[in-house]
Amino acid sequence: MKIVLMSMPDVAPVIMHESAFHMPNCGIASIGANIGEGHDVYIVDLIRKRRQVRKYVTRSLLKLRPDIVGFSAMAWQYATCIKLIKLTKSLLPDVRIAIGGYHATLMHEEIADSGEARWIDFIIRGEGEEAFRRLVAALQGNGGFVDIPSLSFKNGGGFVHNPRSELLDLSRLKIPIRDKRRLTWGYHIMNRKVEVMETSRGCTRGCNFCSMSHMYGRTFRPFPTERVLADIDDIYFKRKTRWIFIADDNLVLEPDRVIDLCDAIIARNYHHLYFVVQADCITMSRNEEMVRKMAQAGFRTVFLGIENVSKKNLRTAGKGNIVEASRQAVAHCHKYGIMVVGGMIFGFPDDEEADIIANYRFLKEIDADTSYCQILTPYPKTGMRQSLIDAGLVTNPDDFSRYNGMWANVKTRHLEADQLQYLYWLHRQKVMGWWEPSERVRQQGKLWTSIWLYAFRPFLKVVLGRKSKKIGWEGRYQLEMKRLEGVNRFRDLDAF
Repeated sequence: MKIVLMSMPDVAPVIMHESAFHMPNCGIASIGANIGEGHDVYIVDLIRKRRQVRKYVTRSLLKLRPDIVGFSAMAWQYATCIKLIKLTKSLLPDVRIAIGGYHATLMHEEIADSGEARWIDFIIRGEGEEAFRRLVAALQGNGGFVDIPSLSFKNGGGFVHNPRSELLDLSRLKIPIRDKRRLTWGYHIMNRKVEVMETSRGCTRGCNFCSMSHMYGRTFRPFPTERVLADIDDIYFKRKTRWIFIADDNLVLEPDRVIDLCDAIIARNYHHLYFVVQADCITMSRNEEMVRKMAQAGFRTVFLGIENVSKKNLRTAGKGNIVEASRQAVAHCHKYGIMVVGGMIFGFPDDEEADIIANYRFLKEIDADTSYCQILTPYPKTGMRQSLIDAGLVTNPDDFSRYNGMWANVKTRHLEADQLQYLYWLHRQKVMGWWEPSERVRQQGKLWTSIWLYAFRPFLKVVLGRKSKKIGWEGRYQLEMKRLEGVNRFRDLDAF
């Protein structure tokens, strides 16, 4: 069979401009690698085709003429996904359509009952490697749909939702596709080539704003060290890439495992290898030796889920009091030369303007190298969503295209949604100010930080300074919101 697996072009430029980093979708690459022998599999990351989505998809599908096309989408990408499905069906009326990913997993019943269900043949819920492999086999006459766990399929007038499968044995999964079967290329963070891999799946933390438990439950499963090293070898030697984003939900849940993995990486004697990872503050604050090993192994950037400086807000989020742990985690990282991306969430039920200011000041106080600041989002099926709905604080319950962390879909007991949106933007400008790359950041990107410091920043200071005098903060805010409104507007898909 000919199979095309496609990820969405939508981006969430929360840290930097939307053109600054484009990373491959590890999920569809893993699914494609594990379909089995005897099939022609192609991977398409539309993040690399944002300026010509319809043209590229049309040309590719008419050339390949696949038997089945699989789409992966987050909640905020789903509207684009449906447009692409309609485009695909208009080009190839007989092609089978499958969807998967977080949104399809969480909302499979709602999708099955919706109008767009007529365009969709199959829904893959949770981990997709085994379910999709068996679906492809069934389409060739090897087994029936009813026997495939985690598959939803059409039967008569509606969908049948098979029971969820058990979690996969990660040791049996093949390395994701990164060869010529991946039709798109040019993945990067700034001017550095980048690839994506996993060393584990799942997280046992109880953050009630997160939908991860719907994918894997509150579990943590590591890949075998040998498999992780083989994955790194594929990226390092075959793809000639030195920057690796590790997509684990929380890399450091088992510190002893991390230390063993670091020792194995160090023993391989890679040169100029840079890992970017996500980690929790509690574990990083309590395990300095692990942090030291991480730095030695090439872990250069860590995203820390600080979330909020308010103890009350942290309790609301199911995080506990991690304020001091956040400080200590950042200190450990900086001690060993690791850059910190501080993750903050704004818009908790009791937030006022002073709380927004306090959180930005906390980021300055702990000297986070940069920040990933989002507005609290009522993601489908999360505990946080239900509590916000019960409190009457969700202002946008249905338009998931705005559920990417950039938009205020909630209000607080003191701020309306539009006020929250504005103050979140305003005090980032006022408190955080112009970004000053630390020495840690400059060592990781001498070229682009120099361009920022000596070209872009001076230019922007002049331009924005003039605009501020002419139209003020409100005017600048309106211009920025108008720009962001168009970031994921693909006009060539409007017909669908």
